[in-house]
Amino acid sequence: MPAFLGANDRVRFGLIGCGGRGKYVAGFAREAANTEIGAVCDIWEERREAAKQWAGPQATVYSDFRKVLEDKSLDAVMVSTPDHWHATIAILAIRAGKDVYVEKPLALTVHEGRQIVEAARKSDRIVQVGTQHRSAPHYAEVQKMVQSGLIGKVNFVHVWNFFDMMPNGIGTAPDGAAVPAGVDWDMYLGPAPARAFNRLRLGPTFRYFWDYSGGAVTDFGIHRFDSVHQIMGSDKPHTISATGGRYALKDSGETPDLMQVTWEYPGWVMSYETCSFNSHGMGGRTPGMKYYNARGTEDRPHGEAFYGTEGTIFTDRIGYEVYPSKSSHAERVSKNSTDATSLHAKNFIESVRTRKAPVVDIETGHRSTLVAHLGNIAMKTGRKLQWDADAERFGKDEDANRYLAREPRKAWSLL
Repeated sequence: MPAFLGANDRVRFGLIGCGGRGKYVAGFAREAANTEIGAVCDIWEERREAAKQWAGPQATVYSDFRKVLEDKSLDAVMVSTPDHWHATIAILAIRAGKDVYVEKPLALTVHEGRQIVEAARKSDRIVQVGTQHRSAPHYAEVQKMVQSGLIGKVNFVHVWNFFDMMPNGIGTAPDGAAVPAGVDWDMYLGPAPARAFNRLRLGPTFRYFWDYSGGAVTDFGIHRFDSVHQIMGSDKPHTISATGGRYALKDSGETPDLMQVTWEYPGWVMSYETCSFNSHGMGGRTPGMKYYNARGTEDRPHGEAFYGTEGTIFTDRIGYEVYPSKSSHAERVSKNSTDATSLHAKNFIESVRTRKAPVVDIETGHRSTLVAHLGNIAMKTGRKLQWDADAERFGKDEDANRYLAREPRKAWSLL
């Protein structure tokens, strides 16, 4: 493609993975001027045909993402597949000369994330990560507040994701059932281990199986870790400890329904909790304020809290609140905003057109993603781990280092 596209040049992109999230983000992207969806791709016939009707007659339908990458009419691709496919598709797309928007988490492992960064750095491709909080003006405001010292020195940040899936979680289903008509199960598995078909491994419930995802900490947590890194101006933890398991839900899921992680950064600590059997989260509300995904009258199911020596700031996807201490000169402030997915998707299209760096640099996206992976590794080892952020290894701790990568099935061993 040319060094840059003019204002009147049409940007054409392909959507790989046509579930709800993929179409949601792609729908915002095509709202940008002179932009259209040129291809849709999914291993599930029902989904790709529905996406075809949604995208319009100009969109070509593919069942194999490699055909999308061969389509010379496309400038870019948006990758909205299950997590275990992100790295393979993103790297092959970069090699094919496409710009790439890849949903979070950037990759299934730390090693895969680094491989995407290296592939992007060796190319002139735009690679945007779907951590849309970076496009939210209210998080930029909080960044200025914290870094200006408005609430004093911040030594502790608390992050949480709570949701109620009681009592049956994702439900149960047997292995070995017939594969639904129109589903290419082997292609769905791709680099993941060969498994007998189980309907819960297909569709949105894939997130609760280690073969394809890292659970809530990689699904929900990464957005918030990225915001914490942005606001604190620091993204290299040096120790990690974690605990968790499946305590309450009676289902076929594998990832924790309760998890607590603590990361130590230079000069401050971040604590994260996720709970799948109680949606209350933090308590306390401000009259008139809206809270992200709140269902009850008192719950605050998601958010981040920055505890300073002169006050506290609570944030979430759609707003923030400042609570000054008695000795602070700050004022009590509450502000609501809106989800920034639309801004984020359009920022990607702008970057494709202008060749300017996107709001989330690929290295930034990688560092926010790996923090979640480190939490899972610490939980699996059951020990406090020492992390070398520059080498991206746990020193000589080979028991922990073995979780940094995976061995893909031979047909997909490009990484």
